[in-house]
Amino acid sequence: MSSIPIPTISGLSALAPRYDAIFCDVWGVLIDGLRCFPNAAAALRAFRGQGGRVALITNASRPSAEVALQLDALGVPRDCWDAIVTAGELTLREIVARRDQSCFHLGPPQDKGLFEAAARLGAPARLVGVEAADYVVCTGLVDDERDEPEDYDDRLRALSSRGLTMLCANPDVVVEVGGRRVYCAGALARRYDSFGGRVLTYGKPQSLIYDAARAALDGPQGAIRALAIGDGAETDLAGAGRAGLDCLFVTEGVHREEIRDAAGALDPEALERLFLRASARPVAMTSELVW
Repeated sequence: MSSIPIPTISGLSALAPRYDAIFCDVWGVLIDGLRCFPNAAAALRAFRGQGGRVALITNASRPSAEVALQLDALGVPRDCWDAIVTAGELTLREIVARRDQSCFHLGPPQDKGLFEAAARLGAPARLVGVEAADYVVCTGLVDDERDEPEDYDDRLRALSSRGLTMLCANPDVVVEVGGRRVYCAGALARRYDSFGGRVLTYGKPQSLIYDAARAALDGPQGAIRALAIGDGAETDLAGAGRAGLDCLFVTEGVHREEIRDAAGALDPEALERLFLRASARPVAMTSELVW
């Protein structure tokens, strides 16, 4: 992989003229799970003000409409985005396609949005216990404030022994919510895979979510010059690489501790290790999303 230095830019305005659209991550870039980052919202609004279009793409396990309401509650203005595409929305399509099968839900009891949406589409999921299930939908840890991924090993082995396919509705392994690290469905999916279970994922870094973002902006594949923005190496950066997109990497995100030296400066060697892990390199870096 190239070791050519990657420029650090002061704001999105330095790159904006090159692109027609932005595919922007949400958690860690636009919000921290508890509040909106106003400078990030202003940057996206400014891009739209110059004629660009913005799709928010997130690995959230909830349907897009539900995430839109959550962003409203956190103060994210609707004039900074055109469309929202979630991993949950893509998972919902698969749940609807499996309408004749029974499903075991692994996740918080309050994560009912996918199943309620399926019912509204005329394809209510048949939720059953492990022994009667035909497949699994994983939306996260049952209690993400107390549980650790390894707490689920016995349950995951039991599911794997039955040969059940797991639909991972949020491929993120960990996110930060108000500075607290929270494990996501991706952490359980990784363990399930290690036990020999079959996992289907529907968000970043899979290319499907980028195709869905293009479609949401009414653009055919390849016709939109899009810039991906994100703070996750193995989701945002890797996903952009797979989709053939440039990526603006936000350094003050989930990886901020591992890419800085003892003095708090960016560590070039640590960055290269991170990019190697993602099998992709960004076109530029910024500490936070600003215009």
